[in-house]
Amino acid sequence: QVQLVESGGGLVQPGGSLRLSCVASGWFFSINAMGWYRQAPGKQRELVAAITSGGSTNYVDSVKGRFTISGDNAKNTVYLQMNSLKPEDTAVYYCNARARLDVRPNEYLYWGQGTQVTVSS
Repeated sequence: QVQLVESGGGLVQPGGSLRLSCVASGWFFSINAMGWYRQAPGKQRELVAAITSGGSTNYVDSVKGRFTISGDNAKNTVYLQMNSLKPEDTAVYYCNARARLDVRPNEYLYWGQGTQVTVSS
C-alpha cells in the first residue's frame, strides 16, 4: 500500500507563490505517475498537473505558465511550484499516485489527505 503526505499549503496574497510537496511511502514495486488535483467548494475535483516517472508532464490550461510540477524519483516525491497565484486557485489540493504493487502490470490509485491553499488579500 501507498501512503501520500502533502505539505506546503497555506494562505498567500494574489501574485504570491507557494510550493507543495508530496511524499509517497509504504510498500510498492514502482510509482508510475504522480499528480496534483484540486477541489474548490461546490466544484468537482480537477487535475492540475501530473508527471510520469519518465518526466512527461501535463497541466490544466488555467495554470500553464504559472505552475510547475517536478519529481524526485529517488525520494518518491512530487512538487508543485505555484507562482502568480490567483484567488481562483483557492482550493484543497490533493496529491495522487499511480503505483504498481508487484511485478504484475496492475496499477492502483492512491490519494493524499489534501492541503488547503487560500489566495486572498
